Amino acid sequence: MSDPGDPFEIICEIEPPTRPDLMHVRHQIGVLSEVASSFLVPDNHLGRATVSSVAVAHEVELVGGRAIACLNARDRNLLGFRRDMLTAAAYGVDQFLFVYGDRPKSGARTGQLTVRSMIEELRTNPPVRPDGSHRPFRVGVSAGPGPLPAWKQEADFLCAQVRFSLHEFVEWRAGITFDGPVYAGVMVVPSVRMARQLSAEIPELTVPDGWLGIIEREPDGGVKLACELVEAVQASGAFHGVHLIPVSKYREVARRLEERDT
Repeated sequence: MSDPGDPFEIICEIEPPTRPDLMHVRHQIGVLSEVASSFLVPDNHLGRATVSSVAVAHEVELVGGRAIACLNARDRNLLGFRRDMLTAAAYGVDQFLFVYGDRPKSGARTGQLTVRSMIEELRTNPPVRPDGSHRPFRVGVSAGPGPLPAWKQEADFLCAQVRFSLHEFVEWRAGITFDGPVYAGVMVVPSVRMARQLSAEIPELTVPDGWLGIIEREPDGGVKLACELVEAVQASGAFHGVHLIPVSKYREVARRLEERDT
């Protein structure tokens, strides 16, 4: 559970660039900077090639934000992972979320790395920082339904799987033991079409009928529901913060969350 004295954090996930142009990244950061505690940069999101999450995280830091670079096990062998860690050390990027990786749209997984092996490699062979130090990197992992595997206890923080119910969040949180920060996954569902696509591709993310009705009736119903869930998670005191996924609705999310704070 969170400490009442700790600030409630909102980790905003940004849409990564699929072209060699970072203007959209900069715009998202500028719009969300008033409400975001830090920014999560996905890695080859949804199985599509994107600009390196380490490079984008560096860009976030350059414009004054705090960044968490996501790295997936799907697209890396050991040498590629070591390369990314050296690049991160050179850029001063020191926060990561290690994930298994979305199902690729084409091609296949390398099959060499797992989230567990990436954590073990980084803990065992951390790259030397430019100042010659071996200061540790901060590494988080995702947490799905059910008990937390023992090896995930080695992570510095957890990002809980997206849910659409505060009750489910609180029930899951009460069933695990973890000493570090835990962030609840909250996603904006902008349309009924996207909701149906989510349900078909990832059954665990089936959007409840109650949400579908509101999303269908109200133009920004998905934004309203997600922001209300953020507020409910904060009020529960069960989590250190949220991992918020605004998708294309980052402007509307920023506006609603700013109105909440005024």
